[in-house]
Amino acid sequence: MINLNEPYSVPPDTPKFSPGEVVRHLRYGYRGLIVDFDPTCQAEDGWHKANQTQPDKNQPWYHVLVDGQQQVTYVAQNNLQSDTTSEPIVHPMLNLFFSGHDEATNRYLRNDVPWNPGQPPDAPPPLPPEPPEQLA
Repeated sequence: MINLNEPYSVPPDTPKFSPGEVVRHLRYGYRGLIVDFDPTCQAEDGWHKANQTQPDKNQPWYHVLVDGQQQVTYVAQNNLQSDTTSEPIVHPMLNLFFSGHDEATNRYLRNDVPWNPGQPPDAPPPLPPEPPEQLA
């Protein structure tokens, strides 16, 4: 028998990416390295509402080390794609969470240091990084 008193929730998507994968943000174009993920958005509602793109909270969300910056972003799965450039990632926290790089697969090797920023993001999302300058 079906119990109509219990709320129904759509199960979250299966994660497409895993720690160590290099990705690119579809809207802002920055590259980054996935350090961890949550099956669904764990940010406060106020943080999510301040997000310009308002992605669905019921999908995997990733903690991404932004290449060439000191920034870590929290990004919905539907805003990411795999990066195939094979360019190395440069980030000050890279060696804290990764022990090496597999050049054949362009994957970074995640170590056992836990990703624990203490809390999910509690501030409005930061502005996206500036696009790299084009060389003339």
